[in-house]
Amino acid sequence: MNTTNTVSAASHLSGWHAINWRDCHRQVRKLQVRIAKATQSQQWRRVKKLQRMLTGSFSAKAIAVKRVTENTGKRTSGIDGQLWETHERKWKAISQMQRKGYNPKPLKRVYIPKSNGKRRPLGIPTMMDRAMQALYLLALEPTSETTADSNSYGFRPLRSTADAIGQLFINFRLKTSAEWILEGDIKGCFDNISHQWMIDHIPMDKKILKKWLKSGYMEKGTFFDTHAGTPQGGIITPRTQKVTFASAL
Repeated sequence: MNTTNTVSAASHLSGWHAINWRDCHRQVRKLQVRIAKATQSQQWRRVKKLQRMLTGSFSAKAIAVKRVTENTGKRTSGIDGQLWETHERKWKAISQMQRKGYNPKPLKRVYIPKSNGKRRPLGIPTMMDRAMQALYLLALEPTSETTADSNSYGFRPLRSTADAIGQLFINFRLKTSAEWILEGDIKGCFDNISHQWMIDHIPMDKKILKKWLKSGYMEKGTFFDTHAGTPQGGIITPRTQKVTFASAL
């Protein structure tokens, strides 16, 4: 069903340059609103059905490809060395984004310096895996945003550091307000999150999520399995972590 939807939606188009982005965003937005409403009424079977419809749609796939080919990481390749720099390659990628038979490649392990002198490991997905993450993020966001804590501001659409500061001002402006702020840090949270916990609690396609979590990584030509944790570097990683923390709390 998903393949048919993709083909029929794109059958009248001649290529990447002919895509009507306004229509694509409108169609995706309509489905996201329906997913959010189904989440509010706790119709979880309907949520899954609508998520499948969204991730199988031409519009969502086109938007996902557009995102990963226009963001800051567009010139950084994964282990396959591929970049989608031409309109022809972007157009081809849309038709290649299929759930059936999809198997993500291992991440490319790189390191970036931290302010304390240490190095932070990043896992760089291939362009295809980035696009698939962007696609499934479109389906996950309506549900996770609907159930999110109203006082959570990090890695959320239409929210910023300025919003968090403004809310803090509101909370602490009265004489009767709390006098102390507790700052916490979860040690090694990226490395130690249980894969099974994430699979059980994140409201998205379980098979796809499991494949991402178990894809492993390559470092200096050697493959390493991943048994726990979520490597930093993926488009969907901040969102899956927020959902995990919210579920745990």
